[in-house]
Amino acid sequence: MNKSKVTVIGAGNVGATCAQICAERELANEVVLLDIKEGVAEGKSLDLWQTAPVNYYDSRVVGVTNDYSRTANSDVVVITSGLPRKPGMSRDDLISVNAGIVKSVTESVIKHSPNAIIIVVSNPLDVMTYCAYLTAKVDASRVIGMAGVLDTARFRAFLAEALDCNPKDIQALLLGGHGDTMVPLPRYTTVSGIPVTQLIDSEKLNAIIERTKNGGGELVKLMGTSAWYAPGSSAAQMVESIVKNQKRIFPCCVRLNGEYGVKNAFVGVPVKLGNKGVEQIIEIDLNATERNDFNNSVKAVTDVMGVLDGMKLF
Repeated sequence: MNKSKVTVIGAGNVGATCAQICAERELANEVVLLDIKEGVAEGKSLDLWQTAPVNYYDSRVVGVTNDYSRTANSDVVVITSGLPRKPGMSRDDLISVNAGIVKSVTESVIKHSPNAIIIVVSNPLDVMTYCAYLTAKVDASRVIGMAGVLDTARFRAFLAEALDCNPKDIQALLLGGHGDTMVPLPRYTTVSGIPVTQLIDSEKLNAIIERTKNGGGELVKLMGTSAWYAPGSSAAQMVESIVKNQKRIFPCCVRLNGEYGVKNAFVGVPVKLGNKGVEQIIEIDLNATERNDFNNSVKAVTDVMGVLDGMKLF
């Protein structure tokens, strides 16, 4: 049993899915689920705990309403709080509401778990990660946005479908913001080591790239709300790499301080995740087109970061 303690803030669909996977994989001795709505976290946690005898795990799942003292000394805290997207909304439309929520949540988290590593899932993701970083006042290696794990999962799922192959065999990489400016990288995408460009024609590949960029929007249109199984699973995979010190390399939203020629911007790049959080930011070679796309994505993110700065919350 892993002796870690993991807290998930927000017992909505994403948070509950993340808590479920953390418990089932026994990533922590205790998984705390917290929400502001009376009874919701307690109910979902009780329901999850009752699956323990069926699914053979013994991580204790505890639900609380707005009582951050129960989250004390958490090793990892996943923040999913905030309004989900509705049809017609961009992630950026959410900024004014969700910035206030993420700031308040982060203050409470750091008060009770000053050494926690924070994973941000709230949208607009890159800017909410920046918001949590400004609030937490801790080293940037301990504030990480979950975006690239989800976006590469979508890319890999679509490729597996198109190639009629096993998704386990597909490795992919993308950079940039979480949204339609993200930069999937076919040159760094392989199927059992074979470059994907040798297995699929460029027209089909470009269609998959466009679908990946709009992957979240496709689900919002279908369901009327944001996705949860894949985002919750992606956050849990990051938790696992941290608490088990697996040092997995994932694309995550982190603060760049000169890497890729970018300073003080939170964007997605490949990083090594271990028990100290971000243990290494990995710089890869980009060709002229990739670099241009990445720079455009960085500009889109920094523009929205500027909106947050303009709100004078800090």
